Amino acid sequence: MKNNEKRSTVNAEFRINGLFTEKGIRIQEKESIDELSSKGYGVADDHELLLAFYESLYLLGKETLEVKYRNNKKMDFQSLLQRYESAEEDAWVKYLAYRDLRSRGYVVRGGFGLGVDFRVYDRGEYRESPAKFLVLSMQEGKPVTVRYLTQVLKHCQSLKKELVLAVMNRRGEIVYYSVSQLTLK
Repeated sequence: MKNNEKRSTVNAEFRINGLFTEKGIRIQEKESIDELSSKGYGVADDHELLLAFYESLYLLGKETLEVKYRNNKKMDFQSLLQRYESAEEDAWVKYLAYRDLRSRGYVVRGGFGLGVDFRVYDRGEYRESPAKFLVLSMQEGKPVTVRYLTQVLKHCQSLKKELVLAVMNRRGEIVYYSVSQLTLK
């Protein structure tokens, strides 16, 4: 058996089926829901699991997830990304930050609002302790006001979390910056 045949056999065994909706990708099979939930993916929604678009893109890229439209037609990575970009201005940046954090072994969940994109749990601490970091995704060269950053930082500090900026540089790489309070006298 050739290597690529072996890979497709393995992926076929672990393929999770999802249904495209305007809110995200719905997972309906109980076994898939349990597996994904235990790894920190999705949000439970009436006996189903709803995956965010960035989670779905990540799993689709790993060939773990197969997404279909209601008419049972398969959706590829590019089609899903285009749908996500039509709903979210910084879709590509958020996806790249999410993918990078997941590939480093972190469990990444949706943020708390107020500009925070993700909650990030230390390795091995998901479900054991609260998220340690809140991540704000941004693109190099795209202006952000100091007032906005200050609001986000105060929000993070009120939750006793560390704010991390995930900045996509011009080469499409994610660079991380820890943010703390600056006091001028």
